[in-house]
Amino acid sequence: MAGQFYEGTKAGLHSQVEKCVEADSPKEEVLAAMCPHAGLMYSGSVAGAVYSRIKFPHTFILIGPNHTDMGPRVSLMRSGMWEIPGATLSVDEHLATAVADCCEFVTGDTLAHRYEHSLEVQLPFIAYFSHDVKIVPISVMQATVDELVTIGEGIASAIKGAQYPVVIIASSDMSHFIPDDLARKKDRLALDRVLALDPRGLFSTVMEHGISMCGFMPATMMLSAALSLGAKEAELVKYTTSAEVSGDYGSVVGYAGVLVK
Repeated sequence: MAGQFYEGTKAGLHSQVEKCVEADSPKEEVLAAMCPHAGLMYSGSVAGAVYSRIKFPHTFILIGPNHTDMGPRVSLMRSGMWEIPGATLSVDEHLATAVADCCEFVTGDTLAHRYEHSLEVQLPFIAYFSHDVKIVPISVMQATVDELVTIGEGIASAIKGAQYPVVIIASSDMSHFIPDDLARKKDRLALDRVLALDPRGLFSTVMEHGISMCGFMPATMMLSAALSLGAKEAELVKYTTSAEVSGDYGSVVGYAGVLVK
């Protein structure tokens, strides 16, 4: 995705991310977060604001939607490395194995991750702050709400067994290609459920209102895991739409950044 969703050179990408992050933001210990995954020119300011606030863990579990329809319904990459210009991040094989052992609906797979951007677009922000942090990539194509909640609880069990800090990132954009005012109204409905730490409510709200939030399943899974880990609150860090960059208010995509503590 280098050269498409983000700059294709080490220097260019560093400069692009540097303009998105908030260097003076205080770092916080969080359990999880939700970040967008559009091109950095559109959603980078939201993702940058979120990652700027996180006290970095040993490992990020990255959960994103499967846009390619490749691979199993829920795909876990258990080993390997992900490369972006200027950085290489390794999969945390120990934690990935623990997640696989705790989650019956998750399949070890690499195909789902091969051309998928929803997790890759997180990496420039992660690598900007640390080249040592590890990742556990999970891609979600299809699952019932019960499966998502169960997987979230399994992820929480794996994290509880780890001997180091872990933060879960749910990758999601919000409403797609509708007028700005309608996008903000629909996105507010979904975000209210996220901020209420209500995974089942988020799932049902998205389905009931036809909200084109592409990562609602990863977000449902993340909220379930966070609740099992003792989450008490969620904070909306930033919300915007593509109109603020493109000037086109007739057809926008929404972007939201949330911290879960």
